[in-house]
Order: sequence, then C-alpha cells, then structure tokens
Amino acid sequence: MDNSFVLKGDICYSETPTRLACQPNSYLICENGVARGVFPELPEEYRGLPLRDCSGKLIVPGLVDLHMHAPQYAFRGLGMDLELLDWLNTQTFPEESRYADTAYAERAYQALLADLVAGPNTRACIFSTLHLPATKILMDRLEASGLVTMVGKVNMDRNSPENLCEKSAADSLADTRRWLEDSRSYSRTTPILTPRFIPSCTDDLMRGLADLQKETGLPVQSHLSENPGEITWVQELCPDSSCYGDAYARFDLFGGDVPTIMAHCTWSGPEETELMRDRGVYVAHCPQSNTNLSSGIAPVRTFLNEGVRVGLGSDVAGGCHASIFRAMADAVQMSKMRWRLVDDADKALTVEETFFLGTRGGGAFFGQVGSFEDGFEFDAVVIDDAPLLPPYSVEMPDRLARVVYLSDDRHVAAKFVRGKQVK
Repeated sequence: MDNSFVLKGDICYSETPTRLACQPNSYLICENGVARGVFPELPEEYRGLPLRDCSGKLIVPGLVDLHMHAPQYAFRGLGMDLELLDWLNTQTFPEESRYADTAYAERAYQALLADLVAGPNTRACIFSTLHLPATKILMDRLEASGLVTMVGKVNMDRNSPENLCEKSAADSLADTRRWLEDSRSYSRTTPILTPRFIPSCTDDLMRGLADLQKETGLPVQSHLSENPGEITWVQELCPDSSCYGDAYARFDLFGGDVPTIMAHCTWSGPEETELMRDRGVYVAHCPQSNTNLSSGIAPVRTFLNEGVRVGLGSDVAGGCHASIFRAMADAVQMSKMRWRLVDDADKALTVEETFFLGTRGGGAFFGQVGSFEDGFEFDAVVIDDAPLLPPYSVEMPDRLARVVYLSDDRHVAAKFVRGKQVK
C-alpha cells in the first residue's frame, strides 16, 4: 500500500501547548494514511513496510493555515502603509474583481499553488471570491495538489464595489447553492460557508446562510474584531448586538453546533472572548497581517488562559508570507510587544506554544490532525535543517526554533498529506 510506510529521522511534535515530544533517530509509522506513533526501535509488526531513511533531518507535523485569501496572493507586499478599510478599497477589491476573468484566475492560482506545494503547510482554510468559475478553478488546482483544504465562495451583497457586490441576498444564496452542488466531486477540497464579514452581508443574506448551514452542516469562516474602525461600523449596522461576535451569534453563525473560524479577534474584549470560549469558536491569529495593516496586537495569551481555541493564519495578502513557520515567529514577536507595550501581566508566547498553535491547535479544526500520536491523520514535513545548524551540538527544541525563525521552502525536503507524498 503506497500510503503505508515508515519514516526514520529526528521526530518532533507537540504533546501539549508547552511540551514537545522530541525523539531523535526514531521511527514514525504511517498505516493507510494514519499515524501509528513514534518508536525508538521499529516494531516487528511494521518491519514489512517500506522504510524511508531521513536520518539527520527533522520530521514535524504538517502546518495548518486557518486563514488565507487565495485571490490576494498576487499583490502581496502592496499597500502595507494603509489600514484595513483603506487597504480593502485601494488594493483588495480591485484585485479580486479581476477574478471575473477565468484566464487571469488560472494564472494567479497557478502561482499560489506552486508556493503552497513547495512550503511546509499541508492544510488551509481559504477564502476565494464571489466568482463561481474562478472558485472552481481554485478548488480544481487544490484538489490536484494533494493538500487538504476548505474553500469558501465569498458572500457579499452590500457595502462593496459594484462589480464585487451580489445583486441581492437571494442571488448570493442561489450562487452558493450552485457552487455547493459543483463541489460534490472533491475529496480533499471541501466547502466552507464564507460571509466576508458583517459589513458586507445584509441581514437577509446572513439569515439565508444560517438556514443553509443548518441544512448542510457545513463549517463557517469569517472575520471578527480586526480593526477599531470596522468594529465601530458593525456597531452602527447592528445596534442591538452587545459585541461584534454577538452580531454573528444572532444569526446562528458563531460556534455552538456550527464549526466556526473567526480571523483576527485583535480587539476582542472579555464578553466576546467568553462567547468564543463557550461556543467553541476557533480564533485564527494572523500576527503579520495585524502588524502590516496597523490593526493591533491580539490578546492571544488571554485567549489561551481562558480556554479559547486558537490556531494561526497567514492572512495572505495582509500577511506577505504563506508559511506558517513565519506566523509562529511573528506570533512570538507580537506577544512580546503586547507584554511590553500593552499589558506587562500578559506573558509572551514561546516557540513551543506557537508551534502547537500552527500544528495541533489549528489542526483540530480538521479533526485528528497536527500530531504523530496513534490515530492522527498522517501529515508530515521533512526538514533538512543542516544548513541552519551552528558548528556545535544543538538539541532538538533549539533546532526547531531555528527552523521556525530561519527556514524557507528550500529546507522542505519532503511533505506528506494523509500519507500521500505531495513534495
């Protein structure tokens, strides 16, 4: 069976948010695409499986990106002197309107997929645009790549440019149903309902998406409390809501029985944090984007202390880099700035904690993902970190830290998703 095999190497994964399992020169078992654990000696029952010797290389779980915008990949690095709402109007919306042209979508998504396959990420939750043909192109390319992703056709029927504003809630919902029907043939690329954010969706559209969610059981992704101006706008649009999160909750699109990711949560206060915790909402922490767009510093330590589920997001193109290793490093750095500038009781994050967020933390949204413990889906990245090592002996936790801060796609020697090699 081509998805049953053994990897030998220096194996590292998270047992808890603060504890790494580091097992040098050990054997990692994949059986039918599922991890069967890590062993210092190869168990007799697995000795008939093909062995790939990666001795000296670091083997870690595949990284999980809980939030990115596929159509924004082409303009990464532009408009980084702007805040969120101005950036959307001057950079994002003009670019996303180009995806009405399927030839353009083909070229742009081909570049994105080359980056995603080359890098360390194995799973992602992705925003497309409102264009059905372009969204199908994206999903076709992702399905062929071997990555596992959730993709959302964006819904937006108000407060948007004319060429990016669906004519009505009814039209938006009808297109969404057509898209869902066209998505039935995929096995690794699954749909996720995607109201862009409260300001771009009328009440009728939100109610219709809630009905569709109840009908299909699909997960939901959107944005929450990213920028002070955005929060003020939502309060004007939804004056009866106690907080931004409550505006989603009133439409039954905020956790509970609805698997939900909310990106950013930069300015989430105690009430919103409690609501996310109680409803099991996942926070997609996007530190680089929050810096680039001057949004703020998310209270990730508070989220973790309060029991909120947290993963990491690249937020391309608010973030310029797709690799979640970069998001791990940025999350540590931004938490230090929060400790220094905002709240000196808010302890900074460690590399071990952000590694957990970028593997097992975000992976949990996909199920048993992000670890090598028995029963987890087998997503693994083999890192050739020899070029990053100093001329003295380095323990595995320090090797991992150097990979987080220094590695790039050149160091990804191999990548496996559900036991299938994709690089």
